[in-house]
Amino acid sequence: MNAPFHLAFPIRDIEETRSFYGGLLGCDIGRSTDKWIDFNFFGNQLSAHVKPEELAQAATNAVDGKNVPVRHFGAVMEWNAWHTLADKLKDYGIDFIIEPYIRFEGEVGEQATMFFLDPSGNALEFKSFKDPSQIFAK
Repeated sequence: MNAPFHLAFPIRDIEETRSFYGGLLGCDIGRSTDKWIDFNFFGNQLSAHVKPEELAQAATNAVDGKNVPVRHFGAVMEWNAWHTLADKLKDYGIDFIIEPYIRFEGEVGEQATMFFLDPSGNALEFKSFKDPSQIFAK
């Protein structure tokens, strides 16, 4: 059985975070105060806490010839939903760290992926596998 995960992370502003995760990404909003806000992030609980002093740019590692932020989080989506989100983000004018593309094309673990930052500079990755059995393939 897959259990939802919980992730707490720093942000600089509640309202810009509410707009980004709740508005742009379509996450339902849970409990909140002036210091934190919870989101239903694709069935998982995100808790965004106002702590701007904790924000830092993530270092990167090379993966498939791209500089991937080491510290990031995101969601594995259904194939068509991933493409719909990629189109929505392009239309919105999101500044991608790594533009939507197919990683490891023709290899084990082939996946669609994209990276971008939230308003506080937290790196997000959204990915999808045409063949879900490839998620943990070696």
